[in-house]
Amino acid sequence: MTSEATTLPPVADRSDPLLSIHGASKGFPGVQALGAVDLELDHGKVLALVGENGAGKSTLMKLLSGIYTPDAGQFFLRGEPFLPESPRHAQELGISIIHQELNLMPDLTVAQNVFIGREPRRAGVLFDRRLRRDTQELLDRLELDLDPDARVGDLPVARQQMVEIAKALSYDARVLIMDEPTAALNEAEVATLFTMIRRFVTPRTGVIYISHRMQELAQIADDVSVLRDGENAGDRQIAETSDREIISLMVGRTIDVEQRPQPSDPGRTLLSVKNLSTQHLLHDISFEARAGEILGFSGLMGAGRTELARAIIGADPITAGTVEIHGTAVRATSPAATSKRGLGYLSEDRKKLGVLVGRDVRENIALPSLPSFLKGPVVDVKEMDAVARDHIGALRIKTPSTTQEVGNLSGGNQQKVGIAKWLQRDCDVLIFDEPTRGIDVGAKEEIYALLNRLAVEGKAIMVISSDLPEVLRVAHRIAVMCEGRLTAVVPNEEATQENLMAYATDTTTGVNQ
Repeated sequence: MTSEATTLPPVADRSDPLLSIHGASKGFPGVQALGAVDLELDHGKVLALVGENGAGKSTLMKLLSGIYTPDAGQFFLRGEPFLPESPRHAQELGISIIHQELNLMPDLTVAQNVFIGREPRRAGVLFDRRLRRDTQELLDRLELDLDPDARVGDLPVARQQMVEIAKALSYDARVLIMDEPTAALNEAEVATLFTMIRRFVTPRTGVIYISHRMQELAQIADDVSVLRDGENAGDRQIAETSDREIISLMVGRTIDVEQRPQPSDPGRTLLSVKNLSTQHLLHDISFEARAGEILGFSGLMGAGRTELARAIIGADPITAGTVEIHGTAVRATSPAATSKRGLGYLSEDRKKLGVLVGRDVRENIALPSLPSFLKGPVVDVKEMDAVARDHIGALRIKTPSTTQEVGNLSGGNQQKVGIAKWLQRDCDVLIFDEPTRGIDVGAKEEIYALLNRLAVEGKAIMVISSDLPEVLRVAHRIAVMCEGRLTAVVPNEEATQENLMAYATDTTTGVNQ
């Protein structure tokens, strides 16, 4: 393989794919991440790249974007051999990537983020007026309603995602790689993103779209390429392929994506919330979570689901109402206080609040229960290790050892580590906020099976999810919120996506359960 000059060649013969990869391989110590993978992206197309966590998707994209160097393989861009030597070189060649974890500088403005390292200068001095003008022209062309002077850290995640897109397209990209771009977006924002993608795709450009959300593929992709265990599992045209077939290629087995939970026989009330309100959003919310039951929470973004969880665990102050665990009122002053009473919370922001990515598996699992591992002033590391191994086996956490840094695990396995720490704490009430965000179909099924097992063991489970099919898949009852109010609690057998959405957009219903 040879590296071409950074000047883009003229548009190639359309008989050549826009991008093609033949026999790409990449290994790391003890792991063969990719083995002789092929991939083709045609001009004017959106190619969905799917597979379970650990299938090799991210590794392949890092080869394309110059982050990794391949061990073997041939790479062609419009029929010409290429090999990016760095991310900057890949961008100069016309390949831009938008990572799932946003790569922005929160203290800088939109304009400064978009053109970081390429700012217009006059006599060596930053030319601010031209920087803002160039950014505004780019935003106008993309039809993005963003202020070039806005501080990125003050923007919601969805708008930060738009800044990332503008930054990627400012390089005159020919190939745009998007890794889970809708993970933090609501339906309206997803529609805006899809409009931008369609506007970007022309006879001289293409998109590689990585997603775990099957329902999105039919809306935006033309073709799909499936990876499994670092190898090609199949290539299909989206219009001629069902979700069931794609999932089967991904996991190597058939999964019933429309399955509903088995009926439960709930026991006594473990968590009771009565007339809970907060200063800015929540109004008079009452419900019960019972042993042996999964209670789902649905609603549009901003409805107050996460705010409700934070108020229950004591992370945010409440202005009225009570929280009872095992029939006793709890003064929810902090998450530490409520965890001592048997309530555990797994945040939607897994890497920021769910696990410590820079610490190893056993430390993460032991953290909420650390005093129990003390022998005098010394931590019993052997006991920590034994406990971690038990949870690794029970939850089927894929890790080479108990001392592996959690940041090196896949998203699904990080989530399992977060669950394990609350199981070790032996909490009777567990709140899971977006438990499967950013993880693949196979890992989702494992999480669903785990949630059901915990319920069968007598735990009270709350699952907050923005994915309606997921709520219908796991919850025995579904509580729906709208604008800080609880508008309905629906038994699963009576729930449909249509009536849940109706409750999610109607503040007048109002229930107290």
